Amino acid sequence: MVVNWLGLLSIGVFYIIVLGTGVWASRKSKREEKKCTGNLSEIAMVGGRNLNVWVSIFTMTATWVGGGYILGNAEVVYNPTLGLVWATGPIGYGVSLFIGGLFFVKPLRSKNYVTLMDPFQEKYGNRVAAVLFIPALIGDLVWIACILGALGGTLSVVMGISSSLAVCISASVAVLYTLMGGLYSVAYTDVIQLSFMVFGLWFCVPFILTSPSSANFTVAAVTKLHQEPWLGKLELEDAGRWVDEILLLAIGGVCYQTFYQRVLSTATDAQAKITCFAAAVICPLLAIPSLIVGAVAASTDWNQTTYGTPSPYEQGKAGMILPIALQHLCPVYISLVAIGALAASVMSSVDSALLSVASQVGRNIFKNIIYKRASEQNILVVIKVSVLLCGIMGAAIAMITTSVYLFWIFSADVVYSMMTPQVICIFFLSRWVNQYGAYSGFVVALVLRALIGEPLIGLPDVMPLPWDKIQEDGHRFRLFPFRTAIMLISTGTILLVSRLAVWLSERRLLKRIRGADTDTNTRYMVPVRTETETETETVKDDLLPQGSNEEGEKC
Repeated sequence: MVVNWLGLLSIGVFYIIVLGTGVWASRKSKREEKKCTGNLSEIAMVGGRNLNVWVSIFTMTATWVGGGYILGNAEVVYNPTLGLVWATGPIGYGVSLFIGGLFFVKPLRSKNYVTLMDPFQEKYGNRVAAVLFIPALIGDLVWIACILGALGGTLSVVMGISSSLAVCISASVAVLYTLMGGLYSVAYTDVIQLSFMVFGLWFCVPFILTSPSSANFTVAAVTKLHQEPWLGKLELEDAGRWVDEILLLAIGGVCYQTFYQRVLSTATDAQAKITCFAAAVICPLLAIPSLIVGAVAASTDWNQTTYGTPSPYEQGKAGMILPIALQHLCPVYISLVAIGALAASVMSSVDSALLSVASQVGRNIFKNIIYKRASEQNILVVIKVSVLLCGIMGAAIAMITTSVYLFWIFSADVVYSMMTPQVICIFFLSRWVNQYGAYSGFVVALVLRALIGEPLIGLPDVMPLPWDKIQEDGHRFRLFPFRTAIMLISTGTILLVSRLAVWLSERRLLKRIRGADTDTNTRYMVPVRTETETETETVKDDLLPQGSNEEGEKC
């Protein structure tokens, strides 16, 4: 394979610009640390809660519009077995951000949480929170792998190097600037990356549309020319699966730590809501260029291009159709600029996911469970080590498949099935749930998801479902909306078991809780107090005269 030195130079220039922005932002982060009178770790995790609203909009949008989103949308439209009708990402993410701004901003910001795991530790204690961190960790790692896979595929197409080497290069750049400045580096590089993405993709669209190798893509939408129409079909039997994927992204999207990290980094609730609503409008609009590229690629006679035959789909490269189309359907100088900008910009989600996982490891696992006396510097070190380790693990996972879309959906699948019930219950049904219900809901969701299987990781499909189709390889093709069913069953389990635990404790049939942060019996369902709250109340008690009783005293 011949190395494309011009392509390498183009990508290198854009990478240097992104890295330079990260270095500049890291200096800003250090200046903020000097001004900070509170926790230094919050500068790294939530930017000191004073991020500019315009920067917040950019970083929220860039977090969702990453490599999986851009390359995944083009892949779905180009894939003759799917088509535009199955491009659920733009709709799902738009609805997700709107739901997040409308319902989730206020309950999370009202108590000055730092991570999504904070309310779980406050309500259930450390053991339950540690268990619930597992699906959040898996979801973020697979998401990192999805974006690194997209980057690796893009670079391998352009530069003529192996995908594994390209993944390692991309991971190194993202890890480096994330280590430098935490959320500040991530947020300000997102501004540059999103600008590159918009410029790079729209810059190439006119040349893609006028390519002599492509037929009229409006005709190919409904007519079979070189492959099946790119509009796709939605049969009645597929309706359940389609709705399942929409809900997967729309509801599951608000269960990622990356979303809450942006919500918590703004100064006010109003700014957080504006950020969500603005991103909800911008995200679907930014999908248009990649959808157009996928449609034109589906209308192209690849034998008339420099790519030749067989087509990318026949070679199993549908996941890389966007960089392939840019390289072979555009003039050389256009493709160099477009792919360079694309490669530098699609990492805008991987840095967010890296910081997301690292923040929860540093605060909720290391500080609150492993070493409660950890200093701020200790936490920052753990965050940086976690960023590095997660980057390595994400890169390793990225090398096992060529489909960006599969990674994208599987990441959302894990979070939707296992975390959505927990998030809904902790924020909106907190009075009726306890740690017994949380444990049970997690176990039920895990067992059901394992029995249904997942071909991406080689998990056998043991459990039969209604409307299953047996494929030639013996695997079941699922038509039943099983992800939503698991989410609803898990939610019901949490509520029922929580109620049962209260009933048993009232009759002294349930042992006292051990191993959280308290020995409180579940019948009282008192949130676990943090060390700061306990110390504050002790000081108050010392200052009050003997015999006095402070009005409104907590239970």
